[in-house]
Amino acid sequence: MIAKNKKDRCYRFTIEEVNADQKTGKTLQFDLQDRENLFDVVENLKQGSGLEPSLATKVGVALRLLGPVMMQNRKHPLFIDFMPHFKNFMHNLKSTVKSALKEK
Repeated sequence: MIAKNKKDRCYRFTIEEVNADQKTGKTLQFDLQDRENLFDVVENLKQGSGLEPSLATKVGVALRLLGPVMMQNRKHPLFIDFMPHFKNFMHNLKSTVKSALKEK
């Protein structure tokens, strides 16, 4: 995958279903172009969100997957009611993380 914009970063996600006996089941794979450095987002959440590291990783990845989709489709009926809440959540999250990182 080649980034459309030189500032975009490219990521490839692979999700594997793992059964109880550790055998791999179904697999999903997709590419993502993002203006944000996903690794920095996750690291900042680990250091400044107050979440356990594994939860911070999941939240960081989830936000970078959902956020841009919502922004591009903010008037879509699926997102229109949720968008103001998401925006408020993101402002609160960013200020919380920023404050925590300043204190360190």
